[in-house]
Amino acid sequence: MSRDDLADLVAFAAVAEMGSFTKAASRLGVSQSALTRAVQQLEGRHQILLLERTTRRLSLTPAGEALLDVVRPALQTIQNQLALLESQRELPSP
Repeated sequence: MSRDDLADLVAFAAVAEMGSFTKAASRLGVSQSALTRAVQQLEGRHQILLLERTTRRLSLTPAGEALLDVVRPALQTIQNQLALLESQRELPSP
């Protein structure tokens, strides 16, 4: 897995969970166009459509649903572990 894949998976998960590129961009503190590009790059690298997009609606494809089912708990596990590491920090913050 590349660094790009990981960043793009975070973007994909946020868009899928929020149901909107705009809401996900606000949550992540990035532009809507950056999220759109990230999801498109993820889809392009793996040559599969993850999101169905219309002017009024965003929905997951079956592949997108399957990926989100795996990515969501994996990202949560990573987030939990990072929080645990911070709580065990021995060095003072710079």
